[in-house]
Amino acid sequence: MTKNTITSETPLALEANNVSIYYGSKRAVRDVSMKIPKNKITAFIGPSGCGKTTMLKCFNRMNDFANARVDGEIIYRGQNLYAGNVDAVEVRRRIGMVFQKPNPFPKSIYDNVAYGPRLLGVKDKKTLDEIVELSLKQSALWDEVKGDLKKSGMALSGGQQQRLCIARTVAVEPEVILMDEPCSALDPIATQRIEELMKELQLSFTIVIVTHNMQQASRASDFTGFFNIRKEEDTVGKENRWGELIEFGDTQDMFNSPQQQETADYISGRFG
Repeated sequence: MTKNTITSETPLALEANNVSIYYGSKRAVRDVSMKIPKNKITAFIGPSGCGKTTMLKCFNRMNDFANARVDGEIIYRGQNLYAGNVDAVEVRRRIGMVFQKPNPFPKSIYDNVAYGPRLLGVKDKKTLDEIVELSLKQSALWDEVKGDLKKSGMALSGGQQQRLCIARTVAVEPEVILMDEPCSALDPIATQRIEELMKELQLSFTIVIVTHNMQQASRASDFTGFFNIRKEEDTVGKENRWGELIEFGDTQDMFNSPQQQETADYISGRFG
């Protein structure tokens, strides 16, 4: 198996430089730096509360809705996404997100997928038909629903709903797809289908996934970042906790020969 390495020549989709994230005065993530290569699958693993999802949402400014403050830089196409002149809505179009629980709109399958393109001003029926068909094909759902596009997206199975949400995301042609535990609500067969789909999608998109399933990270990703919890007591004895990135690199290297003892302990199940 070819080792995944990041060099100065590696095309990057995203880059985090000394990123710390705060909710009010509470620090959730401290001093994270990493490079996310284009057209690769990057997984974030670590115990609950270590900042994986907080970091993921930082990449498309979903944390804005939680009034988070971000110090440091998130670089996309040479631009800091947190600069004052950046349109957060446009960021979320280019960097899409699929959530833990499938969340189709209470609309038809067709209207779920066409929703984003319509918001962007696409009105021509033939163009919308083509976008819907391509997006459903890209999400490996077309063959299952092509004869029933007027059916409610809510009537699909859990695995189909998640693939519909992926189709809705790719319909607006993002460059990056963020996935927050996209298989946690799915059975093993649906999970396998999503993992296979991710491998197909990475030909066209960069994917960053948060997962609690270390087997999934090992199977599906090219790179892995391991986050862990740090804690300390302040001067009045109150415990403060935050997340830090402990190790980042080629997935198989990390699972077979991690560089940090903490990573080895977590992967082997000695804690977490």
